Amino acid sequence: MAKEEFRIYNSMTQQKEILKPNVPGKVGMYVCGVTAYDLSHIGHARAAVNFDVLYRYLQNIGYEVTYVRNFTDVDDKIIRRANELGEDPISLSNRYCQEYLHDMEDLQCLLPTHQPRVSDHMEQIKDVITQIINNGFAYPVDGDVFFAVDKFPNYGQLSGQRLENNRAGERVAVDSRKRNPADFALWKAAKPGEPSWDSPWGPGRPGWHIECSAMSAHYLTFKFDIHGGGIDLIFPHHENEIAQSCAACQESAVSYWMHNGHVTNNNEKMSKSLGNFFTIRQITERYHPLALRHFLLSAHYRSPLNYTVSQLDSASDAFYYIYQTLQDCEDALSAFQEEIPKEGVEQSGRTIQINPVDARECISKLHTEFETKMSDDMSTAHMLTGAFQDALKLINSSINAVKKKQPKKQKQQKQKQQEQQNQEEQEKQQKQLMIQSLVEVKQEVKKVLSILGLLSSNTYSEVLQQLKDKALKRAGLAEDDVTQLIEARTIARKNKDFSKSDQIRADLTAKGIALMDLGRETIWRPCVPVEQQPASPVEQDQQASLV
Repeated sequence: MAKEEFRIYNSMTQQKEILKPNVPGKVGMYVCGVTAYDLSHIGHARAAVNFDVLYRYLQNIGYEVTYVRNFTDVDDKIIRRANELGEDPISLSNRYCQEYLHDMEDLQCLLPTHQPRVSDHMEQIKDVITQIINNGFAYPVDGDVFFAVDKFPNYGQLSGQRLENNRAGERVAVDSRKRNPADFALWKAAKPGEPSWDSPWGPGRPGWHIECSAMSAHYLTFKFDIHGGGIDLIFPHHENEIAQSCAACQESAVSYWMHNGHVTNNNEKMSKSLGNFFTIRQITERYHPLALRHFLLSAHYRSPLNYTVSQLDSASDAFYYIYQTLQDCEDALSAFQEEIPKEGVEQSGRTIQINPVDARECISKLHTEFETKMSDDMSTAHMLTGAFQDALKLINSSINAVKKKQPKKQKQQKQKQQEQQNQEEQEKQQKQLMIQSLVEVKQEVKKVLSILGLLSSNTYSEVLQQLKDKALKRAGLAEDDVTQLIEARTIARKNKDFSKSDQIRADLTAKGIALMDLGRETIWRPCVPVEQQPASPVEQDQQASLV
């Protein structure tokens, strides 16, 4: 896709705009990270995953990206939590920064270019505050420094909020020393038992908003391309950032403001303050991290995403199908490793370049649909449906065809060799063409998964086993339990006790374990749990007659 075709929704202008970086070929992106005082919840995961996809996609279309995501490690919430636990605030915050990075690794989020922490950037923060004071937009009072919102006439330009809506006691602290109740703190004077740093205004620590103005300017300058975060940060955090940065530097400008929607629980915003949240760790204990990532990408990043167990089950099932298809494809092709054409290597005196029509159409459709959706404000909502599912179906149907073309020595060891050499050569060329088509469709599928961050560094079989292990955990079963139930079902079928065999299958299906009969063998795979329907009176009578 041409770079000039990528459109993103700008929260400032409230419309989609073509991305035009300040420096051609390079993108500077700053995303507000977490306040590290506890394990992060899936709302935090959604922001991280969506901006990770943006990061990956920008690189994919040729941009050199400087991605900055901060850690807030100095904050009221951190201090309160540390006091509750009797722990040093910086030490506590560092511990939860590491836990967050562990979660990000599980979710396969790439490391940003820079991950600055407030505690490491006090000099930059104090310098920006000094600039704001010198420019007449802030004033010190008894060791505190407040931003004078009356001095900034464009306050509210991002959120549309009126100044009078920034009422003291709700969004900002009540303080009679303020010139305007809506003024907010840039620097807070030291209090007993709190961490503090020396400053021109006395010992203290920064307010929440100033850190992002200082750190974004330090790594990207005051003028950069993309600033991202959750929609709840638009006001007051990002509104205050704009005021601070413009007050410090007249040329300050963010070209595009991007915000992801809330994760809701039963259609109510999920947050720590409401106590209705699930941590990333709670989810990944029971579901594969990439199944969670799949779920988080199932809605457009700007739309609310409602969390339900059934939706997570569906995401896990869809993810299993993807990896089972890739595993089956790899297994089918393993018999032909020597015959899979390598780029630039001639086979039988010619380079195989022409694919079957259906494969070419499949690849073209998948590529076009992916680029069309991604270039339109990262529309991932239906990215893994439509053409992507068609590609998986084509792979599965091709696998069956390839199996029929397997070498005779593998399929029928005792069968005599083919009688005519020309027929053998003809079949070889047909087989090579089919194999090459299958390989190319698989590669296009993997490319989509890679940009979405869903292509694991583990083997397909390892991922499938991990998914099965998580399914067993949700079902409250061990592998041996399922094996014993399969054996009991096999015996029941041999004894023509179909009521019992059906009940075993239904019981397992209700727990998310699907049984599949393949010839004389029965295997299992995870599935979306299906609740059993109550038996009708007739069925109850029939079951009673069998007892």
